[in-house]
Amino acid sequence: MSESIKFEAVKKISETGFKVRDLSKISKVDSISPPSVFIGSKLKYPLVNVGILSPLDKEEDAWLYDDAKYWAEKNFNIEEVMSLRNGLLNSRFQTKVSDARLNKKFVDIAKNIAISSRQVDVEIELKNRLIVGREKDKILTPHGMRAGLKSVEITGNVKIDKKVDKVMNDEIKASEAIKYLYKNDFNEYTLSKILSVGVMGLKKNKRFVPTRWSITATDDMLGKQFLENVKNYPWIEDYELFYGEFMGNQYIILMFPSVWSYELFEMYLPKSSWNPGDDIKASTDMEGYSGRKTYAFDTAGGYYASRFAVLEYLNSIKKQASVIALRVETPSYWAALGVWVVRESVKKALKKEMKFTEREELIESVKKIGKIKYNFDFSEILNRSKLIKEKKEQKSLREFI
Repeated sequence: MSESIKFEAVKKISETGFKVRDLSKISKVDSISPPSVFIGSKLKYPLVNVGILSPLDKEEDAWLYDDAKYWAEKNFNIEEVMSLRNGLLNSRFQTKVSDARLNKKFVDIAKNIAISSRQVDVEIELKNRLIVGREKDKILTPHGMRAGLKSVEITGNVKIDKKVDKVMNDEIKASEAIKYLYKNDFNEYTLSKILSVGVMGLKKNKRFVPTRWSITATDDMLGKQFLENVKNYPWIEDYELFYGEFMGNQYIILMFPSVWSYELFEMYLPKSSWNPGDDIKASTDMEGYSGRKTYAFDTAGGYYASRFAVLEYLNSIKKQASVIALRVETPSYWAALGVWVVRESVKKALKKEMKFTEREELIESVKKIGKIKYNFDFSEILNRSKLIKEKKEQKSLREFI
């Protein structure tokens, strides 16, 4: 996939946009789904909105509208992602989560689109006029338009990978299905999409899962599976510092030679996406060696997305560490694009490494980055760190030796 694909596709979308379309008169759409399906969570559970996402026109590169991994690899900016997502129509219908087990036309079509390994040609008729607008959300990637679905037909062939077909028909838990598919090169984005349409898991448990839940559930399940391995690996040898940035989200990651534990601090600078005020806001969550027993309410989906990326990294180098992740959301991140930005920002940060022999050197380096980059003193945040406090108070067996 060349750089020209990115340039030409985004350029075309930004230039044409909605200039030549009267959205109030659109009732039929002949399009291609990336493929992508969105399960909304705003209705009273167990009711959900199931939506088929597609551009208004037959875009040859429709996949580009829903490929966060590619956006990160090619360093898309906020405007480019917004242009793509604003061009997506969510054609939706209401159903019960348990209807994922039934053979209903709309349900079957939505499932087939979600599990397809390539773009899907669709013809859509809308029940009502388009509603234009996007909702701000910390977890979900936005889309620009929505309307009720009157009818839908798949007009091309749907390609389903044999491995996906296998887990759909095997009587195994969803966590085992995700583990199997991840080992067979299905990434976390594809897995959360498949999980959301209720085709994995024991037959009696299969159900639609709202997209916001399926994203966090996938991060959590994969993270826990990595952690099973990480706990058996030797500690890292040095004190390590990582630093990176993506779309105005900057991550400073500290790693200590020790058993696994994880602490996340999220700082929102004034005028950033989640902080329109004039004062810095911060939130934090953590876990020890035995993990969390409750949901990370303060940092929410960002906790599981960042922990996933950290554990994926530790699993890849076959090492164990105690980890502190510091997120600084700057005013450059002016539009909320979803938790994928967190995941990819951490992955980018983990490519830039510095090593120190002493813990104090690591801490001082973090303080220097804060002063130079943001004119911000990290001392207060680091003094609040439960993990650092533990490191100071408890001598490990290694230190005694």
